[in-house]
Amino acid sequence: MDALINYTEEQSTPLKGQVIGCLGGGAMGEALVAGLLREGLVKPAALYVSDINPDRLEYLRNKLGVNVTAANIDVVKAADIVILAVKPQVLFPLLEEISPTARVEQTFISIVAGATIEQIQSCFKDRVSVVRVMPNTPCLVGAGACAVSAGKYAGDENMEKALAILAAVGKVLPVPEAMLDVVTGLSGSGPAYMYLLLEGFVDGAVRLGLPRDTARILIAQTMAGAAKMVLETGEHPGKLKDMVTTPGGTTIAGLFALEEGGARALMMKAVAAATARSREMSGTK
Repeated sequence: MDALINYTEEQSTPLKGQVIGCLGGGAMGEALVAGLLREGLVKPAALYVSDINPDRLEYLRNKLGVNVTAANIDVVKAADIVILAVKPQVLFPLLEEISPTARVEQTFISIVAGATIEQIQSCFKDRVSVVRVMPNTPCLVGAGACAVSAGKYAGDENMEKALAILAAVGKVLPVPEAMLDVVTGLSGSGPAYMYLLLEGFVDGAVRLGLPRDTARILIAQTMAGAAKMVLETGEHPGKLKDMVTTPGGTTIAGLFALEEGGARALMMKAVAAATARSREMSGTK
């Protein structure tokens, strides 16, 4: 399982016949549920969502047609796969609440930042299967980058279910849990890095007279297109960069300015700083 996963509705997926419950109906929970429905992987009747906000539940019922409830235990009782999509500060009280209802044949998928697999497993009396996920916000538009790690009680079948769910909202790769802090520093925090770069390039063009909306669309599409080139060609980014760079041309002049300013080193430092903070928050080393 070292390749990017891309399930389609025409394929037989590990989610066939599965009931999926999502504890937490916030933005990321909604993104996962909506992705499953959009890709035709699960029917609305096989999806359950719980949340403490009744207005949020009504919104999800009306928008997605899924089963909604304020009772977390009801979701756990109904589901074969349980997605933990709550805020970190309420995760452990939630696990204490649902632990007596959990079954060993279920798969628990956590997208809660900072909570390790061992911490989650310790809340269950039985050897339940836990899979930990590091998603990012582009999941909200079906273009996420997610990393998935299996707990010691999670087998290939549990991982396949998690991979199928996350593939509905973007690209997903299995990684060792020890690397999830690095993933957090790279793709988890990465959208903010991209927005900062995008904003800087837009301001640069505006400074030279280009209208802001025009600059924003041009550079955003350029970033999206460059990323697509990397994913679809499989070429090293350096090779793709060289394809754009002609001797004595405009691109090499711009690249020199970036290198002179230490852009590459700053990017590496950003990943390292975010990784260090993630380790600090999760109590890992």
